[in-house]
Amino acid sequence: MPAWFSTLAQWLALPEVGLTTVFVVAFVSATLLPMGSEPAVFGLVKLNPELFWPAILVATAGNTLGGGVSWLMGLGTHRLVDRARGSSTELRALQWLERFGPKACLLSWLPVVGDPLCAVAGWLRFPFWPCMIYMAIGKFVRYLTMTAALLWVFPGMFTP
Repeated sequence: MPAWFSTLAQWLALPEVGLTTVFVVAFVSATLLPMGSEPAVFGLVKLNPELFWPAILVATAGNTLGGGVSWLMGLGTHRLVDRARGSSTELRALQWLERFGPKACLLSWLPVVGDPLCAVAGWLRFPFWPCMIYMAIGKFVRYLTMTAALLWVFPGMFTP
């Protein structure tokens, strides 16, 4: 492992930058990279219960911004394909999604399909800001529900 990576990992693990770590992990996990951010949020809140709301809000912001990057990647891909083909592209399999429009981004919290859904929303040229708002709502509810459940509904699962 490169030395810079070890240094970065140690710096991000410091309690005073725990929210930074949550933001970075949530941001990266909202792109098309296969990664989950819930363990980082839960770990920070378990160690620092007073950071419950800040952690939820920071994770929501990071994950939503990462979803925005996925949206932009989808839009850029669509434009690139259109330019290469010389005509507008339309995939029949995605037509059903057009019926829902930006509201489909509420489902961006779902495992496996949620992150690609943000890219598809960009591909279909859904309006950016409504998509971001729906992504934020869905992701906020996910972080709130999962973290609260792990802390208060299943508290014994994560104690030694």
